[in-house]
Amino acid sequence: MSVPDPVVGDLTEGEILTRILGRLAPSRALLGPGDDAAVLAAPGGRIVASVDTLVHGPDFRLAWSSAEDLGWKAAAVNLADIAAMGARPTALLVALAMPDHTPASFVEGIADGLRAGCDQLAPGAAVEGGDLTVSDTLTIAVTALGVLDGSAPVTRRGARPGDVVAVCGELGKAARGLAILFDRFRVDGRPVAITSLTEADAALVDAQLRPRPPIAAGVAAASHGATAMMDVSDGLALDAGRLARASDVTLELHTDAIGPDPGVALAGGEDHALLATFPAALGPAPGFRVIGRVGVAGDHPLLVDGTPYDGRGGWDPYRDWDAVAG
Repeated sequence: MSVPDPVVGDLTEGEILTRILGRLAPSRALLGPGDDAAVLAAPGGRIVASVDTLVHGPDFRLAWSSAEDLGWKAAAVNLADIAAMGARPTALLVALAMPDHTPASFVEGIADGLRAGCDQLAPGAAVEGGDLTVSDTLTIAVTALGVLDGSAPVTRRGARPGDVVAVCGELGKAARGLAILFDRFRVDGRPVAITSLTEADAALVDAQLRPRPPIAAGVAAASHGATAMMDVSDGLALDAGRLARASDVTLELHTDAIGPDPGVALAGGEDHALLATFPAALGPAPGFRVIGRVGVAGDHPLLVDGTPYDGRGGWDPYRDWDAVAG
């Protein structure tokens, strides 16, 4: 006779924590989970930190994402931000806000996804602490920490005219996966469970639900001499414009180098590729491909095939939430 799966409202905070901690990787910190705070080593004396929040509705749909998907994605998007600074991810701090009817097994699934994401994308990084609370809306907030290992951080502000623009990772697949979900798995505007998919379409949906950013490429780019870098989370065009404005330059991209569907790559989001600039004499770091060059600042921060890019695209939660609500 099977034992009913309890919901978080039936358990104490300690019991929920026991279920989570039992599924995470062993702590790599000087002092890991279980105290008021973790104690982490900081080689080089500098810590790189970032935070990202996934909220049910604008950021994910339970009809489409499993608990493991959510844990993986929560790890991936935060690890990518650390990598984009040229740093090595070391720890995640995870806060879960959950309705009290959330099954305990679902929480365990999130923990499994967090562990798998760290193990596969950033070996050596692990969840080292966090917080639990109750909310009407399932929310996963993650603070990611990393170290520079003696190198300088790579910011968005260092691109120089004459540099090459390069990218490492997929472009456009996550947006195409999201389009499949919105086109095929909604009824009256509301998401429904994913049914059958072709192998090709399943790969696109997986790119949306379980992104695989090239984490190790961030440190490699920094070591190679990248002058600027950022995580492409909100779409290539939107993020390239941000890098150009931060560096006070113009980025000139070429569609024949971007990929087979440059329109989707430019306007889509959530690829979590790494966009970087490198001195032309050095060329791109291994794993990066050149997609353009850096020019002097002008009236437009982004040119595509020599033309100012005015196409709308990318993800802005304050602009786009009405379009995806449902």
